Amino acid sequence: MSANRAKKSLGQNFLKDHRVLERIAEVLKIEKGDIVVEIGPGHGELTRRVLKYSPDKLIGIEKDRELVDSFLEDLPGEHPNLQIVQSDILKEIPKIDYSYKLVGNIPYYITGHLLRVLQEAPRKPSVIVLTLQKEVANRLCAKPPEMNLLAASIQFWAKPEIIRYISKKSFRPAPKVDSAVVRITPLDPQSSMEESQAYYMFIKSLFKQPRKTVLNNVKPMGFTKDVLENLGFDPKIRPQNLCVQDIKKLCFVYNIPIADRE
Repeated sequence: MSANRAKKSLGQNFLKDHRVLERIAEVLKIEKGDIVVEIGPGHGELTRRVLKYSPDKLIGIEKDRELVDSFLEDLPGEHPNLQIVQSDILKEIPKIDYSYKLVGNIPYYITGHLLRVLQEAPRKPSVIVLTLQKEVANRLCAKPPEMNLLAASIQFWAKPEIIRYISKKSFRPAPKVDSAVVRITPLDPQSSMEESQAYYMFIKSLFKQPRKTVLNNVKPMGFTKDVLENLGFDPKIRPQNLCVQDIKKLCFVYNIPIADRE
C-alpha cells in the first residue's frame, strides 16, 4: 500500500487545508528554545509549517512505519532540529520529562484516551493544540448551562478554547463530520494527586444522571438539602448549570473523607 493512502485501522484523515495548517502552527506561539512534539506527522503537512517557526527541536511521533519511511525520504533539505520517532504517542507522553508543546491532527478514535493520558501525565505540555471532532470540541469547551462530564474533567486541569472550525472537505479522505482546532492550556499550579482523584470520583457521581438534580446525584456521598443551601446552592439545580468553580466548591469545601467518596 502506498504511504500516501490512509489506513482505516489507524483512523488516518490527512489535513490538506493550507490556511488551517498555518493557523495551527501559529497558535502554538513557538519561541526560541521551544521543544515541540507532533502527534502523527503523516506526510509532513503540519511539520513543514512548524519548522518555519524554528523550534529548538521538533519531535514527530508516528505510529505508521510506512509513513515514517516515506516522510524521511520526501522531506526536502536538512533539518537538524527534526527527529521522527516510530512509536505510539499514548505510550510516549508519560515518559516525557522536559518542557514541551504538543500539536497534532489526531485520529479521532484516540481522543478520549489521549486526554486521559495528558490529564495523568507527570509532565504536562505548556500548551496543547489538537484537531478534534467538532462535537467533541464543543463538549470539551462547554460552559453552563451545557456543562458535562468531559468539560468538567478537562477544565479541572486546563483551559480549552476553540480556535476555529474545519470543514470535513479539508481532509483527505474526508471524515464523516466537521472538525475544530482546539488549544488546551494546562493550569498552573497543578492539583495534587489526592485532590485530582477526589475530584474525578466526585464528578462521575455528579454527572451520572445529568437530568436529575445535583442533590439526587450527590446524596449517596452524604450531601443533604441543608448542606447544599449552606454552601449557596439551590438543591434543585442540575449538574449542567454548574461551572468548574462550583463543582470544586462542592467537592472540596464540604470535606467528605476521600475513602468515603465511593
